Amino acid sequence: MSSVAETVVALRAGGLVVLPTDTVYGLACDAESEEAARDLYRLKGRDAIQPTAVIFAGLDALLAGVPELGEKPSAVVRALLPGPYTLVVPNPSRRYAWLNVGRPDAVGVRVPVLPTVAAEIVAAAGAVVATSANLPGGPDPRRLGEVPDEILRGVAVTVDGGDLPGTPSTVVDLTGREPAVLRIGAADPLDTLERIAAATR
Repeated sequence: MSSVAETVVALRAGGLVVLPTDTVYGLACDAESEEAARDLYRLKGRDAIQPTAVIFAGLDALLAGVPELGEKPSAVVRALLPGPYTLVVPNPSRRYAWLNVGRPDAVGVRVPVLPTVAAEIVAAAGAVVATSANLPGGPDPRRLGEVPDEILRGVAVTVDGGDLPGTPSTVVDLTGREPAVLRIGAADPLDTLERIAAATR
């Protein structure tokens, strides 16, 4: 396992890393670098960046990174995070626009409950972009040994977090008049709806 400092240095230099998340192993890069994001998708075997979420270390970091959320989206963000959610939020200033080229006025954000070492890395790095560390059509890796060799050969650092749950995050779109659950994942559906309802009363 590589040290936190080594991984953060690699990220800040524009390198790619494999990190454990709260769901599966992710192929990650510095969220502020469009060039690194393009490298990430080339390594993954895709011609272009697909909509991808930014992982923040905590709620305060998310609110600082995407500050113009509006009252209702902010309330839902505070009600659901940290947790196993990807939230699509308004992004009127088009921050991280390269991560959602077809809809740059929205961005996916996450504040997952990460394994300890990954949490330390993201906290030190500021924010990262992460997509599952697999090739197109391949299974999502639940352990480091399941990450394809093609990806491992192209990263600067790998971090082993043991076995992971393997269930994807629940995706909620907060950009419309009412929040909409786009994908049911790791979070309990009933609990998700109850939290959203309480936050938007």
